[in-house]
Amino acid sequence: VQLVESGGGLAQAGDSLSLSCTSTHTIASWGMGWFRQAPGKEREFVAAISWNGRSKAYADSVKGRFTIDRDNGWNRASLQMNDLKPEDTAVYFCAADPVAPIQIDEQTLRPRYWGQGTQVTVPS
Repeated sequence: VQLVESGGGLAQAGDSLSLSCTSTHTIASWGMGWFRQAPGKEREFVAAISWNGRSKAYADSVKGRFTIDRDNGWNRASLQMNDLKPEDTAVYFCAADPVAPIQIDEQTLRPRYWGQGTQVTVPS
């Protein structure tokens, strides 16, 4: 299984970016999520989505600004990031959990597969 992220880059504060994660394996029954790691910090949870898209969870720091979504037909998950802030600067990782429950959140998403990461930079 490979998860390939795309869509990162340089953005100004207040701008929007969209990240995409494409899987080489069907994700139709998998929970999907996004994490990020800023320089010198530990990897942190950003967002999660259940296999059917009906359950979503967000870190407090991104709630109201970021939206996670998925397209099972294309084996793809996405993260729409609006109103970006300098503190959003990090490497963003896609994650997949083949046995995630329908009620998904930071605790129930237990990634088995990770993408290689994509850099998002928002200068201060």
